[in-house]
Amino acid sequence: MKLPGQDAIARQADEHLVTYRVKLPRKLVEHPVRQVAKRLSMALLVLVVTAFVVYADRDGYTDNSDSSLDLLDAFYYATVTLSTTGYGDITPVTDAARLTNIFVITPLRVMFLIILVGTTLEALTERTREEWRLNRWRSTLRDHTVVVGFGTKGRSAIRTVCATGLRKEQVVVVDPSAKAIEAATADGYAGVIGDATRSEVLKRAELQRARQIIIATQRDDTAVLVTLTARQLNRNAKIVAAVREEENAPLLKQSGADAVITSASAAGRLLGLSVLSPAAGMVMEDLIQQGSGLDVVERPVIKSEVGKTPRELDDLVVSVVRGHRVLGYDDREVGTLELTDRLITIVRATPVTQIAPDVRPLRN
Repeated sequence: MKLPGQDAIARQADEHLVTYRVKLPRKLVEHPVRQVAKRLSMALLVLVVTAFVVYADRDGYTDNSDSSLDLLDAFYYATVTLSTTGYGDITPVTDAARLTNIFVITPLRVMFLIILVGTTLEALTERTREEWRLNRWRSTLRDHTVVVGFGTKGRSAIRTVCATGLRKEQVVVVDPSAKAIEAATADGYAGVIGDATRSEVLKRAELQRARQIIIATQRDDTAVLVTLTARQLNRNAKIVAAVREEENAPLLKQSGADAVITSASAAGRLLGLSVLSPAAGMVMEDLIQQGSGLDVVERPVIKSEVGKTPRELDDLVVSVVRGHRVLGYDDREVGTLELTDRLITIVRATPVTQIAPDVRPLRN
């Protein structure tokens, strides 16, 4: 099955070089352009002050071309002096002018150089510091979560997993939009700008070492290509993908997705349930919003629960995960609980409520 636009995406990927960039979250005190503009203004101010100091004491200077020293000559002298060029065509000859050069012009020259050279050094230092942070981030990133697409679905998915205890430092966002990555880094997540259908971009997000991958792209064909690439790079990660059309869900699973969520159908079912029973719709919406009200939690069976039936537990058990099968709480095959089972329960959300991560991805 070939999705619409798949050939166009492939041709575009072959014709254009991929550009990508990793951005780590940071707090900018002031925009870099504004910082440079401020320092240039300070340098010009120093230049103007120097020129007027020289012009005020113009009788103490001599010009080799003529004996007079006008305002233009004063600016010329200030420029060549502050830049340490010093042609020598205009020189101080009186003691007062020379003292002014020692105690006023020289400090202004040093200040001028500090402003201009300091800006360059700060830019180089910032670049080195950013490279160091990036290398350190890559070397320490393990078992993280990669989210492809920072739209409405991607943001909601990140909020859900972070509400269960995942730290923001363990989330990497991949999106082709620079504005989306700016928003992600502002929220505290690391971001990679680039086309997620290319393996080079996903490698920048260290996807090959990720524990779980969330694919929330805007187009279904893009989701298929991203899933294929991600599964090729990482065979063990859990991949969850979202599609708009239900007919494309089997294709996502064939591409390597462990779970596929049909966003349009899910929203439609929730709308229909809310029409039939507004209270039931409110409960379902509460269940899918982690961290508030009621939460759906997956946890392992503890030793004291072994040998009991799901109805005998204090928690409200919805399903039992046994091996690769998900059994209902009233399924006859469940019988009594085993130590290797996992339970899907409904609990009251608390600050310490967490979803226990799966050891192995479940496949249907």
